[in-house]
Amino acid sequence: MEVLATGLQFPEGPIAMPDGSVILVEIQRKALSRVWNGKTEVIADIGGGPNGAALGPDGAVYVCNNGGFEWHTRDGLTIPGYCAKDYTTGRIERVDLATGKVERLYDAIDGTRLSGPNDIVFDREGGFWFTDLGKGHARTKELGGLYYAKPDGSLLKEIAHGSIGLNGVGLSPDEKAVYAAETHTGKLWAWDIASPGEAAPRPPGMLGRHVYTAPGHVFFDSLAVEASGRVCVATIVNGGITAITPDGQAEHTPFPDFLVTNICFGGADMQDAFITLSGTGQLVKARWPRPGLKLNFAA
Repeated sequence: MEVLATGLQFPEGPIAMPDGSVILVEIQRKALSRVWNGKTEVIADIGGGPNGAALGPDGAVYVCNNGGFEWHTRDGLTIPGYCAKDYTTGRIERVDLATGKVERLYDAIDGTRLSGPNDIVFDREGGFWFTDLGKGHARTKELGGLYYAKPDGSLLKEIAHGSIGLNGVGLSPDEKAVYAAETHTGKLWAWDIASPGEAAPRPPGMLGRHVYTAPGHVFFDSLAVEASGRVCVATIVNGGITAITPDGQAEHTPFPDFLVTNICFGGADMQDAFITLSGTGQLVKARWPRPGLKLNFAA
């Protein structure tokens, strides 16, 4: 494991770039940043709580903004809490990498605000799937769901709602399924894709098609997919990466942080894994035993 950056303010949403840099969000810093050559530079001050991020077909970075958390420190770790006092809404935003300009695309659907958009992945057609984690308050919890949208602001569609917290999202290599990790239950769900932005009917009484449930007390965070189809979910409490096959077999790789929040793949052979250790504010690189799936519109 190689440490690429320290002192990050709760990093998430890593994007491996062809020049060797890694673009990521710093949720507590409310910024989109670039890590390279041993330094960290802010690309854009976004505000709220920038979370998942992905390159779009136009070369811009599209950001899920959860609207902001309260922050706490315990045993030297940075931990997100309930909704920030200045929270207004969750939203989807576009960031121009050349200028740092931030444009808001979506903040509501059918008159209901987005609570806490969390993670994002683009399909081959140029649309994107994203999750909404919901929003935690001292006494209540807003429910979240799975959505599909177009980057030009012309379409936002709700696919599933009622989760207590959908987090990471990713597509199978053949794009016949979309996966989402549910934080508080430690479950991995799948939805079979009927056509771009359309999911097949769900099993009765189910949020989606159940793939896997983690044993013990584990929180699921964001994820990336391997070229083999395994879904690599970042885990909290037993900090690490759990690689899950489509038929529900799993293996866990630990990393030295209670709050491992995300993973992306890069390098010439797609076996460089870039992992955010958010509690300690680090970005690390490790060699993964299998290649990751190259994302659509990767630079």
